[in-house]
Amino acid sequence: MSSAPSSKGPSRAPALRQREPLPPAALGRRGTQPVPAPPGPLAAAKRGRAGRWVRGAALRSAALIALLLVWETAPRLGLVDRTFLPPFSEVAVAWWELLADGQLGEHTWASLVRSFGGFGIAVAVAVPLGLLIGWYQPVAELLGPLLEVFRNTAALALLPVFVLLLGIGETSKISMVVYACVWPVLLNTISAVRGADPTLVRLARSMNLSTPRLFQKVILPASVPTIFTGIRLAGAVSILVLVAAEMIGAKAGLGYLINASQFNFAIPQMYAGIITISAIGVAFNQILVSIERRLSLWRVPAAG
Repeated sequence: MSSAPSSKGPSRAPALRQREPLPPAALGRRGTQPVPAPPGPLAAAKRGRAGRWVRGAALRSAALIALLLVWETAPRLGLVDRTFLPPFSEVAVAWWELLADGQLGEHTWASLVRSFGGFGIAVAVAVPLGLLIGWYQPVAELLGPLLEVFRNTAALALLPVFVLLLGIGETSKISMVVYACVWPVLLNTISAVRGADPTLVRLARSMNLSTPRLFQKVILPASVPTIFTGIRLAGAVSILVLVAAEMIGAKAGLGYLINASQFNFAIPQMYAGIITISAIGVAFNQILVSIERRLSLWRVPAAG
């Protein structure tokens, strides 16, 4: 007789899945520990850009740091009279005190309103006028002699005239800034329009584009770099001329702060005002550079 089958039945152990072998690059030294995969090209490119940015920032800051070190050590070593050139640390303390009691903010705001107001008026007037003079020859012949007379007259030489005609209030100071800023923008705009690629102009005319469309599609995009060169020059001039104008008859502003500090022999405060003017000029220039880049995104970079 055959034996009865077991009541438990045959064992059905679950089949074990065979693990796929790891690639050799993912095995450790003993073949059991995985090692991280090498970084991809995107991560390497990001690290490369970060490294280049750090090196560029260090290189750009080296000269400034060296200047501050010389400024700090020269008065302390007796190389210069610290009465007239105090160490940079004393100037930094004076700058912080002016900022804390609100004087620096008040004078800076007054100068910014005058400077940016005159600068904006100059750009709004000079760019359209430069486009007209550069494009229409009769307008250039009509206004050319008048422009040659005034462009060679320094703005500071006319400061007494502005004060006599407009007084010592805000009008004379803003007018001085407008006069000084108009010329860089105007002359660069004229040069940009006259330097437009004649091939592109003829191609646009062959497509029967109207004059406004021609300016919009061809002249203005091609003129942006040269126009912004004049605008950046005007931005620097607006601050420099304003400081000189504020030294006469002003009761607020960085120029007034510098002048009053000199008369009161508060030399650290005087240098604090000068440093503030320099910082404003650098920041304003960087803003204009960023705007120029945004308006020039269409340009193909030159092959290196």
